[in-house]
Amino acid sequence: MTVHFIGAGPGAADLITLRGRDLIAACPVCLYAGSLVPDEILAHCPDSATIINTAPLDLDAIVAHCKAAHAKGQDVARLHSGDLSVWSAMGEQIRRLRAEGIPVSVTPGVPSFAAAAAALQTELTLPGLAQSVILTRTPGRASSMPAGETLTNFAATGATLAIHLSISNLDTVIADLTPAYGPGCPVAVVYRASWPDQQVIRSTLASLKDDVTENISRTALILVGPALAGEGFEDSCLYATEYDRRYRPQTADSPWSSWSHGDD
Repeated sequence: MTVHFIGAGPGAADLITLRGRDLIAACPVCLYAGSLVPDEILAHCPDSATIINTAPLDLDAIVAHCKAAHAKGQDVARLHSGDLSVWSAMGEQIRRLRAEGIPVSVTPGVPSFAAAAAALQTELTLPGLAQSVILTRTPGRASSMPAGETLTNFAATGATLAIHLSISNLDTVIADLTPAYGPGCPVAVVYRASWPDQQVIRSTLASLKDDVTENISRTALILVGPALAGEGFEDSCLYATEYDRRYRPQTADSPWSSWSHGDD
């Protein structure tokens, strides 16, 4: 028996890995975050599966369901939205399950920031503009932020910021980022990325508060940084004609030349 933690993706039912889909189909018990995991994902469950929405449950109740399945020798599909590596609360569940001697596995999912970038048709790391993406959030009721992890500190890097769980804190976001990025810095808000009712707003730090509509009060990602403009950058060297690389050596003296011919 194993509790399989599965990243169910950002919303679209077909943005789940084949491994995740197959695990869901093989598990007689499914625990899912009902507020964020679409019902279409649950269609992969066996017809006789026990399906439990964990949205109204606390940690003790979730663990209790896993323990009950463990006692019966039943595998559990534990579905969380997006990817499990960030803000999933997987860590506290795994800690409790390991203490109970219950085996676990983890299957990654498509993260929301990747779905948002796809909706924008934007690369978040463009040569000369940004080569780093910082995933962060503002403080909330569920968890505080460590002292050094502030928007002001992150803005000083000039990187592309993917700010989660913060659409209700726009005043703080704008005030903290404007000194480093400037009021004209490109911003995008992607509401419910990949869902049928997805909404995309392109703006600047100066105009963001006016451009965000009243219906966007949660489930939205804020992306900030020069790369969002998609202009003013040079081509990378990766595909440059003169770039000497393993799969395209430029001269007979290239360190990659013998490799490309299969020599030792």
